[in-house]
Amino acid sequence: QVQLVESGGGLVQPGGSLRLSCAASGSIVRINVMGWYRQAPGNQRELVADISRGGSTNYDDSVKGRFTISRDNAKNTVYLQMNSLKPEDTAVYYCNADITSLLPLRTLDYWGQGTQVTVSS
Repeated sequence: QVQLVESGGGLVQPGGSLRLSCAASGSIVRINVMGWYRQAPGNQRELVADISRGGSTNYDDSVKGRFTISRDNAKNTVYLQMNSLKPEDTAVYYCNADITSLLPLRTLDYWGQGTQVTVSS
């Protein structure tokens, strides 16, 4: 069974930084695209950034220049470095990954449990 486990959320002042991590575990054959989404109260879940297996990245306009997504394929882990945080970045952040697993052999979209990021003075 494949699982995604996130860590690194918390409370930070405006202008501060946080680093989120998400590690995939289980009978993994291959991880394709990995990404981070967020959902603020009353809003729909939205894409923050994603990264292909080869390292190509895609960012929402609201975080360009402030957030950096990266991954370590050997560790099945994706990271989100968040700098210059703003109150409007406050949300639950979810890790997402497209994973091919073994037993059974199949490709599915997986989600983490979410980690709260609060930006407030």
